[in-house]
Amino acid sequence: MAKLQIHQSRAARGAALFVMAIGTAASVALADVQMRVEKLWLLPSDGRELAIDVEIADDAKQKALGLMFRTELADNKGMLFPYGEPREISMWMRNTYIPLDMLFIKPDGVIHRIEVRTEPLSERIIASGGPVSAVLELAGGATQRLGIKAGDRVRHPSFTSSASAPAN
Repeated sequence: MAKLQIHQSRAARGAALFVMAIGTAASVALADVQMRVEKLWLLPSDGRELAIDVEIADDAKQKALGLMFRTELADNKGMLFPYGEPREISMWMRNTYIPLDMLFIKPDGVIHRIEVRTEPLSERIIASGGPVSAVLELAGGATQRLGIKAGDRVRHPSFTSSASAPAN
């Protein structure tokens, strides 16, 4: 029995060191990646304009990190992943501790599809289901709480239609 306890103790120490190493790597990764914050407007079909502060994940490093290791996200905050030319886009939830709503957006700012309340830490591929030019990640359930659905629009300089152009 003592041998088993020693083995378990070593295993527990190893697991603790692994968790500490992951935490250290996460804080180093987060410290290395700075994203600018911009306003984006959600435009539900009822005529409201909802301002969201979004971090912009422009480059490959920012896109790879995304919202990993975050433990909270308010309904008025999010992250925008602009990709330019329309394409099929796939996302996943590796190292993401909170559920998210993923809004797949066409170049004209129309929300093509929404994946609601994604599963934290899952490596399941979440596909756009058609060509889109950006993905907006919001807190899980935010689209329902805010009344946002597929077919609604977003306004931000990343999108081309006049309905998506920045307000003057």
